[in-house]
Parts: sequence; structure tokens; C-alpha cells
Amino acid sequence: MVLVIDAQVAGISGDMLLSSLVNMGAKKSKVIDAAYSIEEYLRGSKIAKMDFEKTVKHGTEATYLVLETIEEYHERKGIEIQECILSTSDKIGLSEKAKVFAKESIRSLLYAESNIHGETLESVHFHEASSIDTAIDIIGSAIALDDLRLFSDEIISTPVAVGGGTLTFSHGTVSNPASAILEIFRGSDIAIHGGRIKEELTTPTGASLLVNLVDKCSEFYPTMKIKSIGYGAGSKNFDGFPNVLKIVQGELTEEFQLDTIQILETNLDDVSGETIGHMIDKLIANGAKDVTVTGGITKKGRPTNLVSVICEPSIANTLISMLISETGTLGVRIRSSNRYVVPRIVVSVPITIQGKNFTVKCKIVKHNETIKHFKVESDDVKTISDSLSLSFKETSDLISSEIKLRLNIR
Repeated sequence: MVLVIDAQVAGISGDMLLSSLVNMGAKKSKVIDAAYSIEEYLRGSKIAKMDFEKTVKHGTEATYLVLETIEEYHERKGIEIQECILSTSDKIGLSEKAKVFAKESIRSLLYAESNIHGETLESVHFHEASSIDTAIDIIGSAIALDDLRLFSDEIISTPVAVGGGTLTFSHGTVSNPASAILEIFRGSDIAIHGGRIKEELTTPTGASLLVNLVDKCSEFYPTMKIKSIGYGAGSKNFDGFPNVLKIVQGELTEEFQLDTIQILETNLDDVSGETIGHMIDKLIANGAKDVTVTGGITKKGRPTNLVSVICEPSIANTLISMLISETGTLGVRIRSSNRYVVPRIVVSVPITIQGKNFTVKCKIVKHNETIKHFKVESDDVKTISDSLSLSFKETSDLISSEIKLRLNIR
């Protein structure tokens, strides 16, 4: 199963994620009971009222969190919130995956504030995130994900709308997205964009939950059969679009999966073959999915080599810098492309050939749990070929026969 967190229009906050999970079917009584358990570990915080209700946001019916709290403190050390979340996680019996998710989510907030202010984790103070709301969002989302058994799903995020303009909070007026948002997303594979309005669309808590939950970011939904949908409303109302986070659970079709790649291209007309060969090796070693070099003719009849590189969006800038530094090219074209790929898994298979034991990596394509195709990594074939003093073809045939035997492939 796969879960898509669609934050490309209205962004994400902690209460929006929690509400969307309840809307999808998580038991709200479990979430509310867990929230009241938090009071025991967070001094000076009380829940006056908590419930989940239906609302309509710009024509979309969604669930939103009704929460009224009594707070004695408007500033706390972040470590207090962390200790509260860890203690509550133990008390309410979260699964290990849910405990790790809750722990890492609050740590993302702590690290962001620590990096921004140049303070240790132990001394960082929370202002906006100091209330019981933060703990409720994190613990509530963890228990809702547990209840829906979503930790076992592949979880995908769309690019996230963060908004624009400026916002004013405890540290004054700053440009949006605030530094905490940027710190939390820094180093993750999740892409952000401004969105459609000059207001805050994504909160630090929402960002922290997202980066610790998703497996990858994609502009497009995967090819899947829809099973359930959840709509979680934010507190604000905007003109032109519903302030709603949409989450969609589905079953991946086995034939193909859709993902997004970057294609980098440049023309080289004054570079030696040795330089191009080294460039290919270096690009592949640094994460390029494939590198193709094609001969051609350009202006004034000049012979040229067209270099085309396929890579993940997250490493495009790194590979562009590498292309420029390795070849001296003066420009690199870049474009996004979506592609269909056949789902596959990589397994290590122990084999025995001519009395010697080896382990080879093997890509396997399955259909209805039956192996339809497999391919052995060529580097492993080369290693075994050298070890046995056999030709590449002979070695490949022997390995294939052995793998068919080991994996029961007919």
C-alpha cells in the first residue's frame, strides 16, 4: 500500500495532519484519550476542550481539530516538550515505529531551533511551540498512524506549499518561510514552493512530522487504486482554495510506478575521450541513474558529443557542478520528466560455482509473487569471471543457472 500526503496547495500543519488521519478513519477516542495523558507530563498545561468536528473549507468538507487549552507558561525549554512526548509514548503503549516517529519529530524541531539560535539542545527555548498543542499534534499523529497501520505503507509527499510574504511571531517580523521551516526541510528530499498566498501555509510542527514520515517526494501521484481519502482542515480561511490537507491511501498497481527525474544535457566539442570516460564514472559514482554520450554535428560542421544524464531532482545541482568542473562546459540544460518504471527489488543471492562460494546482487521483477525476470549486477559477474578465469559470457550463464536453482525460477 502507498500513502500520498498532498500538501502542494494548502501546505501542512500538525493539526491538519492529525485531522486528516481522523477523517480517514483513525479512532478519535484513542487520540483524545492519549492527549489527556499528556497533561500528566507537561506542568502548567490543561486541556479545556478537545474534539474533532466537520467543517467546509471553500467547498471541501473536512475534519478539523477543536482544541481549547489553559497555559500557565508561554515559554518552555524544548527539552521539556521532548521529555513529555517520550514519557507519554511509553505510557500509552505506542508501537516502536510510532515511538521513533514521535521522538524524531520533536528532535527535528529542537535541532532547527538549536541551529538557528546557536544554542545547545538542552538550552533551546520554545515560544510558539511551547504549548501542549505541539505534543498533541505529535502524539496524536503517531497514535492515529498506528491505528490505521500506515507505518507499513510507502509514504510519498507532494512538493509542499509554504506560502510567502512576512509573518510576525516572538522573534519579530521575518520573511516567510521562517528559518525554522527552512532548517527542518534542509537535507531532506522534500521540495517546497511558495504556493498561492502571502501567508504561512506550513508550520514547523507540520514540517517536522512530514520529514520524519515520508519516504520520498514526487510531483505526481503513483499509479494506484484509491482505497481511502482523508481531509484535514486548517484554522484559517483563504480565498481561491480550501485550506485543507489531503491524504490518499491506495494500492500500487504491479505493472508500473511513476516517478520524477531530472535530465541534464550538455554538448562537448573540445573534450578528449579519456575526460569523457572519467566524467561518466564520476557521475555514476555520485548518484546518476544513467549517463549517455551520443555523437553528432553542430554549427559550422563541428563534431560534438551530446552528454545526457538522468538523476534524482535532489542531486541535480551536485551533478551540474560536476559536469562543469570535469569538462569545462559553459552551460547545462535541465528539464524534469516523469517516467514509468517496472517495480523491482534487489536481493543478495549466495551461489556456488566450481566449488567456490560467492554472493551476487540480483534485480528481481515479480508479478503476483512470481519472479518474471532477474538481472545480475555486471560488476559481480566481472569479479567472479576474473576469479574463475572464465569469459564474461560463460560466467554469466553459470550464475544465471545457479540463481534459477536457488530462487526456484522455471
